[in-house]
Amino acid sequence: MENKHLGNPTNTREIIDKYGFMFQKRFGQNFLIDGNVVEKIVREAGVTKDDFVLEIGPGIGTMTQLLCENAREVAAVEIDTNLIPILKETLAPYDNVTVINEDILKVDIPALAQEKNGGRPIKVVANLPYYITTPIIMGLFESHVPIDSITIMVQREVADRMQVGPGTKDYGALSLAVQYYAKPEIVLNVPPTCFMPRPNVGSAVIRLKKHETCPVKVDDAEFMFRLIRASFNQRRKTLANGLSNSSELTLSKEKIAEAIESLGVSPSIRGEALTLEQFAQLANYFTRNK
Repeated sequence: MENKHLGNPTNTREIIDKYGFMFQKRFGQNFLIDGNVVEKIVREAGVTKDDFVLEIGPGIGTMTQLLCENAREVAAVEIDTNLIPILKETLAPYDNVTVINEDILKVDIPALAQEKNGGRPIKVVANLPYYITTPIIMGLFESHVPIDSITIMVQREVADRMQVGPGTKDYGALSLAVQYYAKPEIVLNVPPTCFMPRPNVGSAVIRLKKHETCPVKVDDAEFMFRLIRASFNQRRKTLANGLSNSSELTLSKEKIAEAIESLGVSPSIRGEALTLEQFAQLANYFTRNK
């Protein structure tokens, strides 16, 4: 298998059969079998020989191989113990990769970035399991690890949600959170035929370029996101009802009415109509008028 690139059905099937590997639905495993797509992802991630790259979910090492050839160093975090022997073989030619057999949500990423990259911004590249996309992305942003960019393959619908604005059906807490931390851009659409096994939905590669400075001024970002979650938990309710019914918040109806009035919008407005800037203003009103 040495030096064989895995981005095709033949080599992928060969290594899977050799190790008797069984795909596990609980890990949302779909391996890329299109070399052109793999190359495009690495290219869109802008990986250079100066970079330390964190890869989440390397699978059998399809994208990891190309990352190793383009980056200074790679850390690949894989939850499935059954894939570790395969990765040892497929990544044997590379001396600049560390494989970590762990759940990414349990990895101390700031410590890893400090150890491997001296606290400089890292690049994250991943073909993410769809069921855990949001916790992983939010975990990366909220950990305050220095990040240059996150380039990830996700379900097309999720990619759309990350970049839409107010008043659209896909707009929600994820849209606002991603846009608070980064500039999202869909760089590639990927059909189900590019995977083994084939998923039931289309995928997209989205690049999240971290903002150097936050696009809005907010006194307490954590509180703002509590407001955002409360606003979208009951989409059909008005913003005022969503905030007053939230178990995460203890705000009086009077204070909520005052805050909404301070935005200069209708008292019956829904949360999905507010911009990130307006949510920041709302949060600041509450924190400054306790």
